[in-house]
Amino acid sequence: YIISKLFILGLIMYFLFQPRNPNSPPCVSSWIPWFGAAFQFGKAPLEFLEQARIKHGPVFTVYILGNRLTFVAETEDALELLRTKEADFDEAVMQAIQRTVSISKESFHRNRSRIFKLIVRQLSPSNLHQFSETLWDEFHEHVDHLGKEGTEDLNELVRFVMFPTIMKTLFGKSFGPTNKSRTEEFERHFQNFDDEFEFGSQMPEFFLRKWSKSKTWLLTEFERIVTDIKKEGQLISRTALQAALDAADTAARTTATAIVMRRASWLHSAGAFWTLAFILSHPSIYKNIMEEIVSVYGKAGNKIEVFEDDLRKLPSIKQCILEALRLTSPGVIMRKAMKPIKVQNFVIPPGDLLLVSPYWMHRNPKYFPEPEIFKPFCPGLERWKANLEKNAFLDGYFAFGGGKNRCPGRWFSIMETHMLVVILLYKYQFTLLDPVPKQVTSAGI
Repeated sequence: YIISKLFILGLIMYFLFQPRNPNSPPCVSSWIPWFGAAFQFGKAPLEFLEQARIKHGPVFTVYILGNRLTFVAETEDALELLRTKEADFDEAVMQAIQRTVSISKESFHRNRSRIFKLIVRQLSPSNLHQFSETLWDEFHEHVDHLGKEGTEDLNELVRFVMFPTIMKTLFGKSFGPTNKSRTEEFERHFQNFDDEFEFGSQMPEFFLRKWSKSKTWLLTEFERIVTDIKKEGQLISRTALQAALDAADTAARTTATAIVMRRASWLHSAGAFWTLAFILSHPSIYKNIMEEIVSVYGKAGNKIEVFEDDLRKLPSIKQCILEALRLTSPGVIMRKAMKPIKVQNFVIPPGDLLLVSPYWMHRNPKYFPEPEIFKPFCPGLERWKANLEKNAFLDGYFAFGGGKNRCPGRWFSIMETHMLVVILLYKYQFTLLDPVPKQVTSAGI
């Protein structure tokens, strides 16, 4: 008993008084071993980090759950980190993936590159046309169930249409939840899983029972779906995900499915919700968007078919999507320092997790004048011209990650959101009954 007390006291003293390298960034910690600043961070992540940035400057370290997390808040430094080979993506996400899905490090490294390249090829801009008809059919089916008029929570409306469309597009119509109750159950568990992924993937599961239960349910469902896809894959036309799964072993297939689903959940449903919310809350923008849609499809309210080629004639909506994602992108982009890395006047030691927050990057006035304002159209500045003409992102734009590990489904995600916004705005005349909610104010680890 006395030895245990002395051991605990020794740990506390070590974490409180361990010597600090004078070249390292300032560190925010706590007297609680291992947990560090997890409690303060968990209450209000973005507010906590913003206070740390104001106090310590644009480069600082936070000790959380046994990890040293070094945040970089300047765009130029972030861009350099995402280019250097001394900061590794795979090593940064390995621990979170292993805690979430039982997969060996060897299997992860063996399969990730192949899966990533296949998905990039399947969802490249030149291949998007092959998905437009399927997407339209799915959207049309679910939008028809909304009825002709009524009052609805906009976020729930978007999720009702978007979630089953994502499922059937990724897995194919023969797989995934097969009825309404099963779809609702899947969605509920996935929401639990997604909401607490950052902490759940880092902490022992007994701290987050609800998250652990949903994770187990989902992984069982993913394994069933993957098994069914492999059994019948030769008998059906393959979706993009099915093609990628052919190249992986069992554990990696389940991992790929979970990761793709998690990324898709926010980029699709939340991205569409914020785009619509911003458009509807700006009457002049709403008016311009409707005039553009009517110029392509004629009088609003008619039944239309929306394909990938049509979307090129509606660039204003795409600009609104990019701008909405700029203002609301949550989370962080993560790398791991494999060697000492110099950032400004500091040397970040090997082993630190390096984090870049899109929230900060997207509010840099050097890259985005008047950054707090929704301004999809900037005369003279041509904020989104490169995105529209060259399928490239601005240097300071991190909505889909950064460097060579950007989200492989980014162009598909934009096209799907673009299509849904067109369909909903054309079919319905919207009136907001409540103010647009406060923008995303959380960042994950």
